Amino acid sequence: MPLAIIESLDHEGRGVAHVEGKAIFIEGALPGESVEYSSYRKKPSFEQAQATSILKSSCQRVVPRCKHFGVCGGCSMQHLEPAAQAAAKQRVLEDAFWHIGRLRPEALYPVIYGPAWGYRTRARLSARFVAKKGGALVGFRERSSSYVADMDSCEVLPPKISALLPPLRRLVGSLSHPERLPQIEVAAGDLDAEGQYVLVLRVLENLTTQDETTLRNFADEHGVVFYLQPGGPSTVALFHPLNAPPLAYTLPEFGIELRFAPTDFTQINQAVNRMLVRRAMALLAPQAGERIADMFCGLGNFTLPIAASGAQVIGIEGSQMLVERARANALLNGLQTRTEFQVANLFEATPESLALLGRCDKMLIDPPREGAVALIKAIGGLGDAAPARLVYVSCSPATLARDAAVLVHELGYRLRGAGIANMFPQTSHVESIALFERQK
Repeated sequence: MPLAIIESLDHEGRGVAHVEGKAIFIEGALPGESVEYSSYRKKPSFEQAQATSILKSSCQRVVPRCKHFGVCGGCSMQHLEPAAQAAAKQRVLEDAFWHIGRLRPEALYPVIYGPAWGYRTRARLSARFVAKKGGALVGFRERSSSYVADMDSCEVLPPKISALLPPLRRLVGSLSHPERLPQIEVAAGDLDAEGQYVLVLRVLENLTTQDETTLRNFADEHGVVFYLQPGGPSTVALFHPLNAPPLAYTLPEFGIELRFAPTDFTQINQAVNRMLVRRAMALLAPQAGERIADMFCGLGNFTLPIAASGAQVIGIEGSQMLVERARANALLNGLQTRTEFQVANLFEATPESLALLGRCDKMLIDPPREGAVALIKAIGGLGDAAPARLVYVSCSPATLARDAAVLVHELGYRLRGAGIANMFPQTSHVESIALFERQK
C-alpha cells in the first residue's frame, strides 16, 4: 500500500496529501497523520482514495459515535473532534475568500455552535425493498453509492426518529407494494418543546385499505404524523391523525413562532438557527424608521425578527407557496403592518426590478447554493440608492466568495467580517455569515 502524510482537509472533509507531485484526496485521514491508502479513482493530476491504515494518528482523532460511519454517506467527519471540525470549516471559508475572491475579512466572527448530535430536524431518507437483505432498508445512501445503507440507528437524527428506523423498515416491508415507497421525508417541530414528528411517505402506488389501517396503527403507536405524497410537492397531504397541529419552530429571543409545511425549506439545526438569526440581527442592526429588504426570505426566518426589531421589511422569494406561508406567519405574530412580501425570481434581478421595490436602507441575502450573483450585480446598478449595509448568509463558501468579490472589487463595499455557523456537525457542509458595508 502507498504511504502519504496528510497536509490539510479539503472542503469535503478529505485528507489532502501530495505524492510524487500529485494531489491525493484521502477519505478518513486527518492533518498530520501518516496513512496507507487505496486509490479508487485516478486522474493525471489527482487521485481519490480511502485510508486503509492509520500509521500515525492525529491528536484530534476521535472514535466515531455511529456504528454505521464509513458506510453511510450522511456524515464524513465523525472521526474528527467537534471543535476541530469547526476550525476546519472556518479555514475552508477563509481559503474560498482568498483563492476565489482575493479577499480577507476585516474580522473573523466566533464560531456559532449548537448540539453535535441528535440535531437534524429535517432529513430525506431512502427506502428500498431488498429481498436478500430480509426486507426493507430505510436510511441514508451509502457513501459514493446509490445503495441504501443497512442501518438501524442514526446519531444525528433526533433520538425518537433514530429509534424508529427498525420499526419503519418493518412497516415498509409489510405494505402491499413495498417497492413503490422509495422515500420517507422527516420533519420535526421544536425539539425543546417535544414538538411533533412528521413523516412524509412518497407513495407511487395506491394504498390498500389494509395498508391505510397499518399506517394509522403505526402513527398512533409511535406518536408520529403521516403525510402522503403520491406526486410532486403540491400533492403532499395530511393522512393521519387528521387533527394534528401544524408544524412550527420558535425564535424565543424575538417572541416569534414560524409555522411550516413538512416539505418547506427550514434550517435543519434549530439551536444553531436561533443563534444565526441573533447574529444576523446584531450585524444588520435594524432600527425603527429603516426599510430593509430580505432577499430569498422563505417563510420569514429573518424577515420577522427584522420586523420585530422595529424596522419595515420587504421579503422577496421565488416561491408563491413560501410567500403565502410568510404572510401567514407575519399575521400570526402580529407583524403584518411592518412586513410586505412579493414573489420574484431573484436569479433574474436587474437594477430596474430592484428600483421598483423602493428605497432599502439595508439588505439581508440568504440564497441557495447557487449564490446571488445576478442580484449582487443588480445592486451595483442602484448607485447611491444601494443599501449601505448588507448581511449575506451562505450555504456555499465558493459562491459567497464569488459574490463577495463583486461587492468589494466592483461595487465598493468592504468585507467587515465573516464566520461560520456549524449548522451540520459531523459533515463537511459549511454555513456562513458575512457583513458588507458600502464605502461613502
